Amino acid sequence: MEFLYHVFTVLHFVGWAIVLGGYFVSMRTPGLNKGVFHGAATAAVSGILMVGVAEMGGLWDDGGPSMGKIGVKLVIAVIIAILAFLAVKKGDKVTPALKHSIGALTLVNIIVAVFV
Repeated sequence: MEFLYHVFTVLHFVGWAIVLGGYFVSMRTPGLNKGVFHGAATAAVSGILMVGVAEMGGLWDDGGPSMGKIGVKLVIAVIIAILAFLAVKKGDKVTPALKHSIGALTLVNIIVAVFV
């Protein structure tokens, strides 16, 4: 189970890297990189699977992260995925506010993961 947990952890990190990288690449273009939605979906699904595997495998028997933190991260990840889906659907008519909210929420999610 520990190996599977680490596989999902890597996928989770890769998903957020795609979101953040796609956001930075898209800053000077009118649209949003399509990979941002896929990265957000990958990060959200792999995060859910990480928690499930850790709980089933007893990897967090010593306490692990708080479920409040995981809940906050999940809500933010779902919001990012929805915003990215809407932005990709709009094509080149994405407002800067929508684009920057995706980048800001991604940074908030990373900060919550590291500091809370």
